[in-house]
Amino acid sequence: MNDWPEGWSGDDRDRYGRGSASARPESARVMRQVRRGQGAPGQGAYGRQGPSAPPYGNGVPQQPSYVDGQGYGGDYDSGYNTGQVYGSPGGGGYDGPGDPGGGRGPRPAPNWRKRIKWTAIVVITGLVVTTVSTYFWADSKLNREVDLSKVIDRPDQGDGTNYLIVGSDSRAGLSSEQKKQLHTGSAEGKRTDSMMILHTGGNGDTLISLPRDSDVEIPTFVGSESGKTYKGTGRHVKLNAAYAEDGPELLVRTVEFNTGLRIDHYVEIGFAGFASIVDAVGGVEIDIDKGFKDKYSGADFAAGKQKLNGDQALAFVRTRHAFAASDLQRTKNQQKFLAALAHQVATPGTVLNPFKLYPTLGAGLDSLIVDKDMGLYDLGSMFFAMKGVNGGDGTSLNMPISGSTGGNLVWDKTKVKQLVQELNNDEKVTVSGN
Repeated sequence: MNDWPEGWSGDDRDRYGRGSASARPESARVMRQVRRGQGAPGQGAYGRQGPSAPPYGNGVPQQPSYVDGQGYGGDYDSGYNTGQVYGSPGGGGYDGPGDPGGGRGPRPAPNWRKRIKWTAIVVITGLVVTTVSTYFWADSKLNREVDLSKVIDRPDQGDGTNYLIVGSDSRAGLSSEQKKQLHTGSAEGKRTDSMMILHTGGNGDTLISLPRDSDVEIPTFVGSESGKTYKGTGRHVKLNAAYAEDGPELLVRTVEFNTGLRIDHYVEIGFAGFASIVDAVGGVEIDIDKGFKDKYSGADFAAGKQKLNGDQALAFVRTRHAFAASDLQRTKNQQKFLAALAHQVATPGTVLNPFKLYPTLGAGLDSLIVDKDMGLYDLGSMFFAMKGVNGGDGTSLNMPISGSTGGNLVWDKTKVKQLVQELNNDEKVTVSGN
């Protein structure tokens, strides 16, 4: 016999695969062997040429068949060659009967329409929850301390909405170091450094500054704390004295009595709150027409476009000693800056950025004092109206002045009457101010 395995003859190779009785090692009878298919005539089980090598199909090479050492192939070979690992002739593989692939089927294509739908639902739900939560959080922070129901003998309601916006010189909450840094001094109590009427309506918005040195008459009023009625005596004072005498309610009563214009909402902010809002939005850019300095307010500005931080902004709106027409120029600066601040607050960069929006809301709402009927919607309308005035969609002016008496600025009664009539009728303002 030839040397094994290279010395086999063709007949030996054929007999070996069919369970020949020839003597061979014990391990060979029990060891499974791979018999290669016959891919072409003349090839034996291992690819060698031999006489018994019929073609397989139409020229397709035969797949490997597995036999045990005893020569049994049968159904086992057939099943294994078709991928039927568990020997199910009907095509049942891992996935059970009826699976023609004998295994897991192809992964279904993702349903993108369904995914986009659910993603949109989740995003919208998150936005709604966040918006509602923010609204209630912000609404709870408003300091509704002013009760306009205590104001007596009020003018009739006109068209549109009128806000009285007040900047007070309150130093509440400021440390000695902050007072020094902001150049506020240490005066006790509160006075009004700035007062404006903002009218919003369908024919453009109007911002009117009321000089604090305006000559006004204190009318009959009811004390905000005592509830006692104080009869008017025809006494004339500067407008900011009304606030110092009995607070916001008397100020509203005095403005309404001297103008005939009904005030719908009251908004007040102090020194610290004003500076905090400016810092929270990252500063406010403003174009200063002419440079000026003022040792009292700490102002030191060059002409041109520049960004002011909180301290600088407070100095800018408080300065009056640097100007000849001190109070009138100051009110113009206040209008200009507040409109620029409103524009900055209402930009997408602030509204859509939570890292700016929440600090701004927190700083502003903590420091604002409003009337009891004021809501976030009203506050938002006020800011957007001021932004519109800054953008040229509205009108800004000082209350028309005809002269002065005893250091007080006297309003031009004819122009004031026409102005109030246009505001009450929500008409476009044609009156010019100082």
